[in-house]
Amino acid sequence: MIRRSPLHDRHVGAGARFVEFAGWEMPIQYDGIRAEHLRVRERAGMFDVSHMGQIETSGPQAEALLQRLLSNDVTKVPVGGAQYSVLCREDGGALDDLFTYRLGADEFLTVTNAANHERDLAWFVAHAGGFEAEVIDRAPDWAMLAVQGPSAREIVQAIADRPLPVRHTIERRQLGAADTLVCGTGYTGEDGVEILVAPSAAGPLWDELVRRGAAPAGLGARDTLRTEVCFPLYGQELSETRGPIGARLGWCCKEDTGFIGAEAVRKVRADGTAQRLAAFVVDGPGIARHGNPVVGGGEVTSGTLSPSLGVGIGMAYVPIERSAAGERLRIDVRGRVREAIVREAPLVPKRG
Repeated sequence: MIRRSPLHDRHVGAGARFVEFAGWEMPIQYDGIRAEHLRVRERAGMFDVSHMGQIETSGPQAEALLQRLLSNDVTKVPVGGAQYSVLCREDGGALDDLFTYRLGADEFLTVTNAANHERDLAWFVAHAGGFEAEVIDRAPDWAMLAVQGPSAREIVQAIADRPLPVRHTIERRQLGAADTLVCGTGYTGEDGVEILVAPSAAGPLWDELVRRGAAPAGLGARDTLRTEVCFPLYGQELSETRGPIGARLGWCCKEDTGFIGAEAVRKVRADGTAQRLAAFVVDGPGIARHGNPVVGGGEVTSGTLSPSLGVGIGMAYVPIERSAAGERLRIDVRGRVREAIVREAPLVPKRG
C-alpha cells in the first residue's frame, strides 16, 4: 500500500505532480523543476522529506553500538552535533549513507534514506545484541521539512524562540506553536535547516513557512540541486556493490574504529579501486542520464540539465586513470555519443 506524507493535502492544494518513490507518493514538482531549483539557489525553497526514516539509539552503550555500525568516529560527535557516515557490509559494500545526531550523552537519532529504512532498522537491531543499548523506530513519530537557500534561515528564524543551530548541529526549538528538532544540515549545497516535527503539527508549520516566503519545491529540484554539488544518492552513487572509497567518501571512513566492513574498506584504500566517481560537464548539447555507458568503461550514475549552468552535468564511475579533472569522456546516450569533460566537484559552489 502506497504511503502519503502528512502534508499530502497541502501538496495537492499547491498543484503538485506526484511520483511513487520508495513506497511513498511524493511531490516531484509544483510549477516546474527549473523554477523551483533557482528559487532555492536565489532565495528559499522548502521540501517535504517526510518519507525519510529515523532510528533512535539510546542507552549506556549506544555510542559503542554506533561505533560498530557506522564508518565515522561517533566518539567525536558532541551533544548537539551531527555526523555523516556510511553503513557498510562486511565486504565494504554500502548499505546506506546516513546523518546521525547526538541528542544526549547516550541518545542518538540517525536519519535514513526512505528506500533503505526498514533494512537499516533491521541491521541496527540485528547487531544490537551484546550491547546495552535500545534501538527504536522513530519514523512514525516525525514529519521532516527541509528549508534551503540564502534566505532560508531568516525565514525560519522569524518564528523561532531562540537563534537557530549552526551548521552540523541539532537543537530543540519552538517554531511558532510547534516543538521541533532543528538540524543545520541539508542536501542542496545551500545554507538552511531541516526540521523534525510531529506529523500533527507539520501542516500549520508548513503553511506559516510558505506564507513567509519558503516556496514549495519537489523531489525533482532536490535531485538537480544535489547533482550540481555532487552529493551522492544511494542506489546511484552508492550501493551494495559500490563502496565509499570509489565514491570519494573515504574522508568519513575511520577504519581504526573497527566498524563493520572496516578491514575491507582499508584494503580498498590501500590497493586502490579500478573505477572512481567523477563529476562531468557535457561539452555541447545533450544530457546524459543514469545508466548511460561511458565509452571505454564506466557508467553514468546521475545526469541532468543544470538549471544553474545551463548545460548537461552528472557523475559517472570511470576508470581511475580517467577520473581527474580535464579528462575527456565519451558517453553513449541512447546510441548517440556525447562528449564530456571531467570537472572538480562540486560543479556549483556550495554555500552551506
